Amino acid sequence: MNFKIDNSIELKAKKWLEGNYDESTKETIRKMMEDNPSELTESFYRNLEFGTGGLRGIMGVGTNRMNIYTVGAATQGMANYLKDTFSEQDIIKVAIAYDSRNNSKLFAKTAADVFSANGIKVYLFDDLRPTPELSFAIRHFNCQGGVVITASHNPKEYNGYKAYWDDGGQI
Repeated sequence: MNFKIDNSIELKAKKWLEGNYDESTKETIRKMMEDNPSELTESFYRNLEFGTGGLRGIMGVGTNRMNIYTVGAATQGMANYLKDTFSEQDIIKVAIAYDSRNNSKLFAKTAADVFSANGIKVYLFDDLRPTPELSFAIRHFNCQGGVVITASHNPKEYNGYKAYWDDGGQI
């Protein structure tokens, strides 16, 4: 049985192949296009969306997966909003925490890099921290926001991105 890749999915995947993405990501996409078009479809059929508990998804390549690119895009959106909302402040600050899941530290560092590139001061925990400690850090350091990288109760193949505001509460 042949599986036909939808044109919109193929276009999204090709943008990743032609874009500024790492070679490992591009190779994974090429393999999915050749060997596993149904996985390619699942990976690119939509963009991850924020739900009631933040952004969560299976880790992997694509717009519908948790990876450094989707984490970077979510962080850029948050950075833009923080800069618009707190434009009168000289320094905008965020705190970032992460759990023990695969790639949590990498995703936290990715978020820190994006915030820093936007001129936002980052307090990045150097080790695993529970979510309530992030809320405390936001208030303790007078941050305007924060992020914790965790998928909470979801299975091990998932990770997530939870955004917090200046009161330490989840957005």
